[in-house]
Amino acid sequence: MLTDFLNDALNWVEGFGIWGPVVFILVYAAAVVFMVPASILTGGAGTVFGLVQGSILVSIASTLGASLSFLIGRYVARDRIEKLIDKNPKFKTVKESVENEGWKIVALTRLSPVFPFTFLNYAYGVTRVKFSHYVLASWISMMPGTVMFVYIGSLARLGAEPPGTAQIILRIVGLLATIAITVYITKIARKALQEKIDDN
Repeated sequence: MLTDFLNDALNWVEGFGIWGPVVFILVYAAAVVFMVPASILTGGAGTVFGLVQGSILVSIASTLGASLSFLIGRYVARDRIEKLIDKNPKFKTVKESVENEGWKIVALTRLSPVFPFTFLNYAYGVTRVKFSHYVLASWISMMPGTVMFVYIGSLARLGAEPPGTAQIILRIVGLLATIAITVYITKIARKALQEKIDDN
């Protein structure tokens, strides 16, 4: 049901023509704030807008959504978020690590899939990390995963306009390279994050 809803949202965005990118950013940011998994929208951006424009739009939208969630966690729902964190040892450890390492932990958790993206946005709002540091670390660290999922979505365009053999090979090689790099970065980030947590 959720998948159908998100797919309908993408079709709706396409209907806005030149305003589609703006509407997409608003829909995506809203999905992040309401903690709706946005992976379908990320891949859909590649299908609708292509790799380059799709990656830019998702990067803007995900950072906007993460920033709004952070501000809500810090100024609106602070007490509730703190209670949820205290009930979860994993998030409590991350919070304590952020108090010592700041933006470094933000960056590492963004690169590691172990921690859910949507809740972390709110959780970081109750830490002492500076908003500007949070935004910059999130934006940069979310980029590898963004490009990978948008790239996967952009391959759906192959069915719309059959390319030549060379283009197909280049796209597949590019996808495999993107996945390999993302997995490698994720592995390094996970190890570094664990070391940081163990030290705190």
